[in-house]
Amino acid sequence: MATKRRESRASRVQRDRPAIENRQRAVRLELAFLERFLRRVNRELGLGPHSAFVRFVTEAEMARLNQTFRKKAGTTDVLSFPSETRRRPAGLRGRVKGLRGSFLGDIAISPAVARRNAKAFGRSAEEEICVLLLHGVLHLLGYDHESDDGEMKRVEARLRRRLRVAPFQLV
Repeated sequence: MATKRRESRASRVQRDRPAIENRQRAVRLELAFLERFLRRVNRELGLGPHSAFVRFVTEAEMARLNQTFRKKAGTTDVLSFPSETRRRPAGLRGRVKGLRGSFLGDIAISPAVARRNAKAFGRSAEEEICVLLLHGVLHLLGYDHESDDGEMKRVEARLRRRLRVAPFQLV
């Protein structure tokens, strides 16, 4: 007779936790909070819990990544590395259709840069990092604010309102 094995709550929680790694010490991070926020982003977008791998890196590492992959000197706040090139379907629903459960790619965030930006924007470092997590996921979905005539900004503004994180006004 086959025995049905029950999965413990702890193993379910572990399985559903987004993959986040902290490789820096300049800014203290509440990883459990950031995992919960990323889970909310994934649910809001209709993505699975492991749609992205997020690594928090030092400013030096971010500058190296920025130079290597974007040919730009200096550091930045967030970089996204899609697992594959995605077509540009119309609208957010078209972008996420068929991606549930798919791995979209990697996101690198510099908490030190985020903390400086947060001061400039008048918000907490934690809130700024949440903004960067959302921003990074949108890049993994194929959005590009440098070439899309404001489409990414509009989608991000709508999602920030829904997620109640640092709303901004479109101008």
